[in-house]
Amino acid sequence: MEGDSTLQLRVFDLNCWAIRYLSKRRQERMRLIGDVLLQECFDLILLQEVWSEQDYSDLKAKLGGCYPFSHYFRSGVIGSGLCVFSRFTILDTLLYQYSLNGYPYMLQHGDWFCGKSVGLVIIKISGIIFNVYVTHLHAEYCREKDAYLPHRLVQAWELAQFIRHTSKAADVVLLGGDLNMHPDDVGIRLLRGWTGLQDAFAEAKHFEGCKDGCTLIPNNCFTIKTELLPFPLGIRIDYILYKAISSFMVKCEELKTTTGSAPGRDIPFSDHEAVMATLHIRRQREAASATLSTAEPALVDVVTEARTEVGVGLRAAQRQRYSTGRLAVLALLLLLLQAAAVLGTLAGLGGQPFPKLSFSLLAFLAVGILLLATGLHLFHTIEVKMLQGTEEQMRMALRVLQEQPSDG
Repeated sequence: MEGDSTLQLRVFDLNCWAIRYLSKRRQERMRLIGDVLLQECFDLILLQEVWSEQDYSDLKAKLGGCYPFSHYFRSGVIGSGLCVFSRFTILDTLLYQYSLNGYPYMLQHGDWFCGKSVGLVIIKISGIIFNVYVTHLHAEYCREKDAYLPHRLVQAWELAQFIRHTSKAADVVLLGGDLNMHPDDVGIRLLRGWTGLQDAFAEAKHFEGCKDGCTLIPNNCFTIKTELLPFPLGIRIDYILYKAISSFMVKCEELKTTTGSAPGRDIPFSDHEAVMATLHIRRQREAASATLSTAEPALVDVVTEARTEVGVGLRAAQRQRYSTGRLAVLALLLLLLQAAAVLGTLAGLGGQPFPKLSFSLLAFLAVGILLLATGLHLFHTIEVKMLQGTEEQMRMALRVLQEQPSDG
């Protein structure tokens, strides 16, 4: 890109809600999404919850003429659900899977079985290097008693760190995805403050779509209305964020969201609304500062708040680790007592203390409890270590933030 010419980039972001066998009218909606993407011809498409690789393959076959470059990020038991389609050559890709992502025994939520991750694709457009990130963070489920807040904060912190450490050679950074956080939540403030990313909705010159940019709205026939009762207009949890790193400037010229049912159809694309941004990128005469405004007292407060919440989660995880460890020890003691009773019987020191069937069932129960408790103890041990590591990183970040003003 030469002189003062401006590059226009159109970005489409959507959580497709494409869970095989569970999502309503999944195949019909995926075909509809593919048809609209062909008609609109965006430059970049960032999709989440494309859990079936067959759905991705079908989209790839349909969109190949308009979007010749694509990548599907694979992780976890059933995948990350993340994929990217691009009109421009993808130079490189990278995946980072979050260290914490819910609990294996919370089967009704299922996040643990998904490989929640952040995917990175690097593309070059008119000489400008773009680092494009797509992600999907842990769902909230209950705002009043959010048991997953520490895990989501760990994910937000790891996402921010991943972006900071992988984007140093880029000219422009883009992030799209379902962050499962409201705009004023501590996780969003942490992510934006630590990376310097700008919110396309807040910065857009022109906006068209749902009021306040909401992406989960009561008017969508697939949303669970009871979950949105406290929010009559809906909530905004899907984002397109961006920033320029080197001698470029990025502006959001226009932002749009879908508003329920697709045009001319009786169904929407998904239970989420799509976010569509038109970005203008141009070179500026003076290079942008590479130093983030991390010395602001507001960021110190945000990191402190996030660290406090992580600490709450750490103490809860330590209690769970202790409880499961104690249960495993009790099950082991029961097995040892049974073993001692069997040895005593074999040595002729006494008769069979229990009927054989009851004795065997008790032994199987003890083994089952021992295995389950041991597995959960190991899981919570890993959880404790990950939370401790994040808290330590935040502590070091706070020290740097608090010392930085005195250095200048």
